[in-house]
Amino acid sequence: MEWRDEGIILGLRKHGETSVIAEVMTKAHGRHLGIVRGGRSKRLQPVLQPGNSVDLVWRARLDEHLGQYQVELLNARAGRLMESAIGVHGVQAMAALLRLLPERDSHPRLHDAFAIILDSLDTPEEAGALYVRFELAVLEDLGFGLDLSACASTGVRTDLIYVSPKSGRAVSADAGAPWADRLLALPAFLPDRTQACTDSQMLDQAFRLTGYFLGRHVFEPRGVEPPISRESFCAAALRAMPQPEPIHPSVQEPIS
Repeated sequence: MEWRDEGIILGLRKHGETSVIAEVMTKAHGRHLGIVRGGRSKRLQPVLQPGNSVDLVWRARLDEHLGQYQVELLNARAGRLMESAIGVHGVQAMAALLRLLPERDSHPRLHDAFAIILDSLDTPEEAGALYVRFELAVLEDLGFGLDLSACASTGVRTDLIYVSPKSGRAVSADAGAPWADRLLALPAFLPDRTQACTDSQMLDQAFRLTGYFLGRHVFEPRGVEPPISRESFCAAALRAMPQPEPIHPSVQEPIS
């Protein structure tokens, strides 16, 4: 058996004296493991760093075997990612999310999104919002996608400011007003891609939204804790965002 693909390094573990088992998010073959002979050498260590894109040739006698990789560097991101907390924790947090997927299950959209976000982690004002969209895409590929396109109650596509914690569907301001304290906040940049995430409050709402559904549908049923890397990334991304503009009360005329 043999195939060729491109992928992004997620992690490594030692194998024997000089080799490693590389965990790679490939474009066509999903999250896939393979042995890299001599992977601990001075030549290959810089290549096999989390976040780097590589060209892969995988070979095994049978498809179900672990197999071996031959790797060539395509995009060396790791050095740049290590320069900031957002970069370090971002690659770790996304790798943890990808490990929720079944091994060898193809998810080309997630591979491409992973690459795009890794290339944007040095732009703090974009990194958090892109990461949230990545979490939404992972939820969708796991079968728990949210419907943020229209109000679950009325069908309107405007003024969507809530999400139902039960259905995962958007709710408009008018329809959700009686149950506002039971609904999750929906920041405007998620249902409307023409809007940007402009401050830390919006980003925090987005993190809480995806975190709730990841916990409910993924972490809790599997009996696992959310990865520490997610918490660390969220904290770093929030610190990098502007604070929301304070709301000043209107000045009232004195009563004569």
